[in-house]
Amino acid sequence: MTLGSKIAWDDTVLPFQLDRSDIRGRVARLDGVLSGILKQHNYPAPVEALVAEMALLTALIGQTIKLRWKLSLQIQTKGAVRMIATDFYAPEAEGEPARIRAYASFDPERITDGPAMEQIGEGYFAILMDQGKGMQPYQGITPLTGQTLSSCAEAYFAQSEQLPTKFALSFGQSTEPGVPQHWRAGGIMIQHMPKASPFATDGGSGEGGLLHADDLLDEDEGEHWNRANFHLETVEDMELIGPSLPSTDLLFRLFHEEGPRVFDALPVRFGCTCSEERVRQSLSIYSAKDIATMTTEEGRVTADCQFCGAHYDLDPATVGFDAEEVSGE
Repeated sequence: MTLGSKIAWDDTVLPFQLDRSDIRGRVARLDGVLSGILKQHNYPAPVEALVAEMALLTALIGQTIKLRWKLSLQIQTKGAVRMIATDFYAPEAEGEPARIRAYASFDPERITDGPAMEQIGEGYFAILMDQGKGMQPYQGITPLTGQTLSSCAEAYFAQSEQLPTKFALSFGQSTEPGVPQHWRAGGIMIQHMPKASPFATDGGSGEGGLLHADDLLDEDEGEHWNRANFHLETVEDMELIGPSLPSTDLLFRLFHEEGPRVFDALPVRFGCTCSEERVRQSLSIYSAKDIATMTTEEGRVTADCQFCGAHYDLDPATVGFDAEEVSGE
């Protein structure tokens, strides 16, 4: 296999349901998506690992949103990694791929050789959902807790959504013989669906404090949930990442006693929404005087996209809310 030989289950999210219980889930495999995200930046290894984990979480969580919606995950911290932001753009129409983008802001002088989570300090984990024009955006925030970003996401769903949730993730540099080294990631998310939530129905989110899965389930539900978690904990890293094991085979290996039922897989791609038009729109709130302060010594206004690295070089006379007036002088 070569790097260009795409595997059928790479860069996809496969939704499934366990018919013996009210548990749904997703399996995600990312390859080219991570390459598209990480090649834009020269991140230190711990930062790359955090971005890879965040992108994988975004793929697993984002699959639940409706067509044309946008879901964003963010962490803001006081640590060496100040912020990680990811966006998941749902397909514009049935059969089209979803798009993911991500970037990190960090202090190079504070990055250490320690584990990735040591680069994160006190802060918060947030999920934001844009449902389109005319709709009120949804936002949920929880403090950063736990030893991994996935445990932070589990805490978010338990506390803010009252949805028992469990992730099993694996990611790292692929070292397949004859294949250039590159990042791969794979993961499974399972979620009990007992209450109304933006991630379950069109209902609202639950309110709550420091809740855990056991606090949210009755005896029978708890038994189903614990059994599914027991099976999930047997998964191995290479099973999650692949590339040799199809997602459907992995589900059968883990949950064959639970009656797994799969649905159509969603393809995902790296994709950015930046454009010169959007840059001009963002500058349209500034006067000519403001634009002058942004103009370089070379007489240009420049902007760089944090997500994809695109560089925009504009004539200052053509941007700002009085651009036409300035241009005509």
